[in-house]
Amino acid sequence: MIASDLDRTLIYSAAALALTVPDAEAPRLLCVEVYRSAPLSYVTEAAAVLLAELAERSVLVPTTTRTREQYGRVHLPGPPPTYAVCANGGHLLVDGESDPDWHARVRRALAADCASLDEVRARMVGTADPTWLLKERVAEDLFAYLVVDREKLPDTWVKELADWAGPRGWTVSLQGRKIYAVPRPLTKSAAVAEIARRTGAERVLAAGDSLLDADLLLAADAGWRPGHGELADLGWTAEHITALPELGAAAGERIAREMLRATQDRVRMST
Repeated sequence: MIASDLDRTLIYSAAALALTVPDAEAPRLLCVEVYRSAPLSYVTEAAAVLLAELAERSVLVPTTTRTREQYGRVHLPGPPPTYAVCANGGHLLVDGESDPDWHARVRRALAADCASLDEVRARMVGTADPTWLLKERVAEDLFAYLVVDREKLPDTWVKELADWAGPRGWTVSLQGRKIYAVPRPLTKSAAVAEIARRTGAERVLAAGDSLLDADLLLAADAGWRPGHGELADLGWTAEHITALPELGAAAGERIAREMLRATQDRVRMST
């Protein structure tokens, strides 16, 4: 089974493509997301071919912090995934529909182990400065995030919020222009483990770039992280995780290639 983060791992906005070659040598791109009638996210055409083959050969599970609505805009190459994880594990989708039993289980865990969303949201907004706070949002009534001007964001603010939130059972993650506050029991790895149980998958491969992907990567049998993103900035790695040097869309293509090679090697070993 392949469980992969989407944004800045497999798919990239125009601002995150990080193309480092001359324009004439830039790879051809395939749009995989449209928002408000405009293209928003891309993969390289080479990555599109790899992802389509990967979806045919394995159980490919998009594993994202996006809400269900945001995830619904993404159309990866290949057949539509049977399973997906949205809202950082808050929703386990089966053929596009949220599993109500799983969601109820998540809600019970959050009610038992964490400070309330209202308390954390009030702290985030109350300590943010209007000079750099652009938007504040609640996602699926599960977690909160801010959209900020990174150039004006004080260097210490995210750490101060994380130090406050940690004892209250919440994790803080900075991803691009967004600062997420997510309850610690709300994890991608728990939802992926449930899908592995349902599908009988004996091996899980994973990829991700942010602190919110760390639990997913640690729980996997093998995984990859790109050369950009929060985990790269922290120098985070583990024995079974490959830290790739590639940045941007090139990293997404390399991740897809490595995942496909791993599935092919597994097939060869079993024959």
